[in-house]
Amino acid sequence: MSETPDSDVIELASKIFDLARRGDADALAAYLDAGVPANLTNEKGDSLVMLAAYHGHAAAVEALLARGADADRANDRGQTPLAGAVFKGEVAVIHALLAGGADPEAGTPSAVDTARMFGKTDLLELFESR
Repeated sequence: MSETPDSDVIELASKIFDLARRGDADALAAYLDAGVPANLTNEKGDSLVMLAAYHGHAAAVEALLARGADADRANDRGQTPLAGAVFKGEVAVIHALLAGGADPEAGTPSAVDTARMFGKTDLLELFESR
């Protein structure tokens, strides 16, 4: 029999996902330092890094990666934070993810595929130079 999280746990997780969406790097860091898993995911498989990256928050991405979050963790649709950042055109986030070890070839579609799809030759050159 699997246990269902209680309402307090669900409320806390929801708050932490909102912090990632809003890019509150200091609060995220404090929660992770207090024991929240760095690779916490929501019901769609979106990690904290994915949410911060997709919403354009480079400082939050850096804080999460510094605390052990997986830069390449794909969501339930196979998308990685780097591909999401490429799709959204979040250059500072792209650099933060690459500095944190993100693989431009990971995921479906990968960041490389996404850059090709949208004709972002500058990003293709960046990925090739790595």
